Amino acid sequence: MPAAEPSRRPHRAVRFRRRLRTRIVLSFVLLGTFLSAFIAAATFYVQNRVENRVISDTLVKNNDLYAEGFYRDPDALGVAFEKIQGRVFGPDKLDRVPPEWRDLPDGVHELRASDAGEDERIYKLAVRKDPQYWFFLAYDIAEERESQNRLKTALVVLVMLLSGLSLVVGWWSASRVMSPVSELASRLRAYRGSSNPRPLAPHFPEDEVGELARALDDYAERLTEVVQRDREFNADVSHELRTPLAVIRGSVELMLSRPDLDDKSRARIQRIQRAEQQCTDLISALLMLSRNERGHGNTDVARVVEQLLDSHRAQIGGKPLELRMEGVAGLKVDAPETVLSVALGNLIGNAVKYTPQGEVVVRLLEDAVEVIDSGPGLSAQDAARLFERGYRGTHAGHSQGGGIGLSIVSRLCMLYEWQVGVRPGVERGVVATLRFAPAREDAGAAARA
Repeated sequence: MPAAEPSRRPHRAVRFRRRLRTRIVLSFVLLGTFLSAFIAAATFYVQNRVENRVISDTLVKNNDLYAEGFYRDPDALGVAFEKIQGRVFGPDKLDRVPPEWRDLPDGVHELRASDAGEDERIYKLAVRKDPQYWFFLAYDIAEERESQNRLKTALVVLVMLLSGLSLVVGWWSASRVMSPVSELASRLRAYRGSSNPRPLAPHFPEDEVGELARALDDYAERLTEVVQRDREFNADVSHELRTPLAVIRGSVELMLSRPDLDDKSRARIQRIQRAEQQCTDLISALLMLSRNERGHGNTDVARVVEQLLDSHRAQIGGKPLELRMEGVAGLKVDAPETVLSVALGNLIGNAVKYTPQGEVVVRLLEDAVEVIDSGPGLSAQDAARLFERGYRGTHAGHSQGGGIGLSIVSRLCMLYEWQVGVRPGVERGVVATLRFAPAREDAGAAARA
């Protein structure tokens, strides 16, 4: 199972989001294109339908007149027009009916014909089949089709022009609409890092953007008050706790300096001394976290590990547990000793607490420290949530603790760009890894300069 690394900043799912200005422009373009395309399609449809209806009704009417005129005076036929041609076939001439006309029922039909050496002709044919005579009236619609094609081309060009016009209008409207929003965002960016931002509302009119500016002013005011109270509280707590801790430290040093102190009392006083040092380190680390300030130093990791192991050896009592360090010494990190002591102390403390017997090995690597125990192991759920604030693993049982220590470690790692993670051991137990950020040579050179 891969190691969980909650100290890394969570990666947000990358989703394509258009800017508001782009969405406004796109809305105008889509609306203009849709409306113009709809109107063009409707115009073409209605024009085509009306034209076909008029031609069909005209052909049927003229074909009926053609038939009635034939019955009145058969010898008067033979009139041919430029666009309309009428033909009649009697019982003895049905074999002369063109093949494409022969099976057509009564009504109006659209046909295509190609003569040798000529272009294809499009015409409508009105058919009337009486018992003795068949009447046909053909109407050439090539010009009408050409008109329709020209109309279609004109409508397509019109749609394109209207779409371009919609783009221009949309771009102009978006610029006008988004101008106060962009100004608001610009003023907000200018206040970045300021502890006392100036009000935004006076710079905007009484509209939606002005209402948003007033809401941001109210939120900024309340947030500034909260931050100010938090800073004052952290400073007060740090100052008030350091004073009694200094008193405890002085008293402990005086008591340890007495030559008549028995071993049992000396061990208890040394335990008080270690607890005082842990409190001092924790206060310093929490104060850095509250201020989001990164302290610097040149801390020897091996020395801090030895101090922590000595402290835990004195607390395990008769527990059959061996604590040892292995690896190459010489690793140093750019951080105060108090910060490293808090981070490694929580990892080693957890390993000691949840390992009933066996060993806890702290292995020093080139750029990391591994804390390996022989405890009961780690479930997948614990590995995923172990660094959450307030979460206690399935093996916590009735042990003391509020599930805050590893959360503090995770926050320290985020501040110093370290990586912390846990994974199951090879056979059993847990391997916790604290990997330090690579040294920044450019930053060091700048500091030396």
